[in-house]
Amino acid sequence: AYLRIVRRADFEVSEWCITGFSNVHNHELLKYNEVQQLSSYCTITADDKSRICMYAKAGMSSFRNVEPDNDPIDLLKMCKEKKDRDPNFKYDYKIGANNRLEHIAWTYASSVKMYETFGDVVVFDTTHRLDTYDMILGIWIGVDNHGAYCFFGCMLLRDENMHSFSWGLKAFLDFMNGKAPGTILTDQNTWLKEALSKEMPDTKHAFSIWHIISKFSDWFSVVLGFQYDNWKAEFHRLYNLNSVEEFEIGWREMIDTYGLHGNKHIVSLYALRTYWALPFLRSHFFAGMSVSFQAELIDSFIQRFLSAQSELDNFVEQVGSVSDARDQFGAKLRIQQKGPKVSLKTGSPIESHAATILTPYAFCKLQEELVLAPQFATMLVDGSYFIVRHHTEVDNGCKVSWVPHDEFINCSCRNFEFSGILCRHILRVLSTNNCFHIPEQYLPLRWCNSTKSSQSSSSSSSGKVQLLQSMISSLITESIETEDRLDVACDHIALVLARIKEFPVTVDGANDIAYNSPSDSLMLPEVEDSDCIAQRLAGNNDHESLTFAKLEERRSRDEVDLYRKKSCPVPCCEHFGHVTSNCPMMGANELNGDEIGFL
Repeated sequence: AYLRIVRRADFEVSEWCITGFSNVHNHELLKYNEVQQLSSYCTITADDKSRICMYAKAGMSSFRNVEPDNDPIDLLKMCKEKKDRDPNFKYDYKIGANNRLEHIAWTYASSVKMYETFGDVVVFDTTHRLDTYDMILGIWIGVDNHGAYCFFGCMLLRDENMHSFSWGLKAFLDFMNGKAPGTILTDQNTWLKEALSKEMPDTKHAFSIWHIISKFSDWFSVVLGFQYDNWKAEFHRLYNLNSVEEFEIGWREMIDTYGLHGNKHIVSLYALRTYWALPFLRSHFFAGMSVSFQAELIDSFIQRFLSAQSELDNFVEQVGSVSDARDQFGAKLRIQQKGPKVSLKTGSPIESHAATILTPYAFCKLQEELVLAPQFATMLVDGSYFIVRHHTEVDNGCKVSWVPHDEFINCSCRNFEFSGILCRHILRVLSTNNCFHIPEQYLPLRWCNSTKSSQSSSSSSSGKVQLLQSMISSLITESIETEDRLDVACDHIALVLARIKEFPVTVDGANDIAYNSPSDSLMLPEVEDSDCIAQRLAGNNDHESLTFAKLEERRSRDEVDLYRKKSCPVPCCEHFGHVTSNCPMMGANELNGDEIGFL
């Protein structure tokens, strides 16, 4: 029996690592009922009690007695049976010496399909161990356009080393037809880091910040004492910075302030800063998966799969059931989110435009930025870019570059590159420069209501809706300038609405049209009563209050004269304000009665 420990340096930090263990003794051991007589087995410490409770909560304390060498082979048998029933099921494995299962990985047809659309960002969690099989459990997770987690695949590895992880990565790529994710989040693991650089060289690798933060208490609470909470707050501030230069300066100041020179954990964190600090990661797309509050959600998702190990007789089916349950939940969520209309808060044409295209999950993220945008001031510098800063600040700010004729816009905060959602700085520049819609390239398909297959067929309609929204906004702005303009606008809009209502509505698209229709804040008085208009659009400033009060007054005065009048019954006319006897179309040079009858 032996326990082998070696000392090695990982990322310039020396640590002791366990590399081998054997529990095979060359002498007789005490019988099971005799072991309890040894003094070391007579008590249980408080730490052991706490650990047992923790394992119980994680579903790791109730296992059947199995033969360790034979049970994984049973798992392979499950995969073969599943493949026979479902040809689209995929799995791979490796058999080692003595017919021992070394590694196995599998995925499902639904997972492969989800990965085709949402495989741009992946979390690969390898922090759990399946004690039932005494193997490391690796789970691939993503997030869909509604913010729901989706299962991509899982694997079991006998050993934790670079060769094992390389095998798992190759198997996953084979399942997904060679398509590697754009970004992958993992725990801080040396062997996994080396395997990823070899098997997925073009994928951006980052460490999950929640795995790092979870170790802070053990690393720094004793060293820093009462300063620990202040240091942790400063770390979070540095982590969320936009500028690399600010991070470097702030990191050095933090070390000086708290006397952390030479601390091995600080040295290691700094050496790996490009893998976890946001200033170095914001240029890459993460779909919101890097934020620390996601840790509990992801862990809860994984616990569903860990609980499946209690059903060893059908473990593969159990994992599939959990995956299917998540897919059904996601589908139900998509249906629920599609039904009700989203709630608009600003009355901005940009907000209305985004609501017709983005999923409610993504729209809410954009809406948060849009609500905060008015708090920022914009200053044009040298006619080439804008400096956007909060109204309470006198220095700093973000640099926004905008080329209107190319519909190109970019911000130094890089929020769009990082999350796929436009930032408050860009939205402020667009709104203050009379841009009433979001350019198409800044509405990523992965956050849109339509999937890639249906997006192409509806792109034409979507573009027309955007154009209509912009026209309506301009129509209101121009019409309220004078009474004559308002009269012309109301007359012609009534005609257009009457003509539109003559066309039949397709039943199949009714729900989509109801959801994707222009915002209520842009609807005309005939559709929305004047009280709603006053509440939603008036009140932003005195000019707007007077403007919409004027619209309300105009409607109340003219609604009897205009909206309740019957249009002329003469075909090809249908104008207001006259009847058949004095219709211009009935003149000598126009149509006669016979021709009207024919029409």
